[in-house]
Amino acid sequence: MNEREARAYVLPDSVSLIVILFCISFLISCSNGHKESSKKGVFSSQFPDKEEFASQLQEMLKPEDTAGKKKKGTTIAGYLRLAYRQNDYGPFWFDKNGLTDNATTFLKDLREITWDGIDQERYHLAELNKQAELFEKKKNIDIAAVVAFDTALTSTYLNASRDLLMGIVPPKLVDSLWFHGNDTVWTAPELLVDQLGKNDRYVSLDSFRSKIPAYGLLREELKRFNKLMVDGKLDSMISILHSAAAARVTDSATQSVITTVIKTELPWVQTRTDDSLTESQQLLVAYQDYHGIKPTGKADSTTMRYLGTPLSNTTSKIKANLERLRWMHRDIGDFYVLVDVPLMELFFKRNGENAMHMRVVVGRPERQTPSLGASMANIVINPPWGVPPTILKKDVLPGITKNVNYLKKKGLKAYDRKGNVVDATLINAGNYRNYTYKQAPGDDNSLGYVKFNLPNPWDIYLHDTPHRDDFPLRYRAKSSGCVRVQKPKEMAVYILSQIEKLNFNNDTLEEMIKTHKTNWKILKNKIPVHIVYLTAYPDTTGKHIRLISDIYKRDGRLISYIR
Repeated sequence: MNEREARAYVLPDSVSLIVILFCISFLISCSNGHKESSKKGVFSSQFPDKEEFASQLQEMLKPEDTAGKKKKGTTIAGYLRLAYRQNDYGPFWFDKNGLTDNATTFLKDLREITWDGIDQERYHLAELNKQAELFEKKKNIDIAAVVAFDTALTSTYLNASRDLLMGIVPPKLVDSLWFHGNDTVWTAPELLVDQLGKNDRYVSLDSFRSKIPAYGLLREELKRFNKLMVDGKLDSMISILHSAAAARVTDSATQSVITTVIKTELPWVQTRTDDSLTESQQLLVAYQDYHGIKPTGKADSTTMRYLGTPLSNTTSKIKANLERLRWMHRDIGDFYVLVDVPLMELFFKRNGENAMHMRVVVGRPERQTPSLGASMANIVINPPWGVPPTILKKDVLPGITKNVNYLKKKGLKAYDRKGNVVDATLINAGNYRNYTYKQAPGDDNSLGYVKFNLPNPWDIYLHDTPHRDDFPLRYRAKSSGCVRVQKPKEMAVYILSQIEKLNFNNDTLEEMIKTHKTNWKILKNKIPVHIVYLTAYPDTTGKHIRLISDIYKRDGRLISYIR
């Protein structure tokens, strides 16, 4: 099943499921039982046989009358019918001895979904466990209860597996600029039949979890912070710091609390050897570096605001990013470029390791960089720049209106549809759309000397820039949407020499640049590029999670849906 089909699959109505579980409890408790025989169990000679189970199951799964109704796609009921039909209407979670070990394993497995940032009661786990205990105590139970519980477990398994593979919230519902696809195939119905139904092999929910390394790290981080929340001591200290920040108090007692909070939240953080700073100041610098705050070594207002953040806010942030990772491919491999937009950094992974790492400049809040997945198809040396519609309307038109020399100042030329250069003085608000605007290769070209093309409908790409003074800044959301990279020449040489295996080095690149002539390098080895919005992501060691500022203010809406 592809993403579109999976999205049509919906969680069963909570009230209906609760009613079903109540009915199961009633049927179990009211069962007058059957006389014991030497062959105990649900399918014993004294109990309704498999044929009766199949008959009642088929009656229960009878399709609704959809005459005259518009078909909206396959629902959970449709997949239930499909799975049971392919399993010859036999049970998945019961055998002749009653509830199977597979059912018990599944219910234990379902408890672990908490660390995926998903509320286990989304699946009514407490009630399912209660019913399972009743089945364990009584062997000969009304067949209707067996049918109902088997289908309830199957429905829950299908829902949980889909949630883990695709996410619990459709991306477009909470992030209009998330275009990164999820082409993972959801095969849970087939797995149920082929593995559980035919071979009695339970397929763990872990089979549906993201294999992106960040996902596992986020799960562990959620466990760690949850443990700190249960303990309560850290939250009490954070409350003290929150109050201290409001009162602007940073006495020695407060400083002691700050030190404890930092060491508890970030036990791995390393202080720098700097004789000019005290140990507590060095610890603050490390904390500030971790959060991307200006490293003053002082408990300033910004730092105190971070230190006073409740642990529940942190766990919510982690849950939001677990969900974002579920929106991506389950496995993105070990060779790719990933741009984390809010972190404003690029990771070039090869064999799972950082082949390159650099800062980037991303879209400013009013021209946000979208999340997308594409393949780097070519590298352009000395790229020309064609002005895109957004920049044309918001920048070029106002510039032309205010200054007739605007185009010349920016190194731009206007061309008519026949390719002829147009006199800038003839362009105005009424006719500016009739022309295309281009900037020739050169030292002042907006794309710099190197462009990395990754064809996509949004015309987003990676490129060099003449504005290199932005990279040392901590806040680098300053572009019109595309991604400016800190080390474009180094990355071009690395790709062309190490991946494409061309006789290409720094001198080769510099000689090409001097010509000011455009040179295209088509890549035989297309490089997957993931541009994504993640406000919690591993640091360069790949061992610890960094919590990142929500520069586009997207976390809040997502968190409101996953709570």
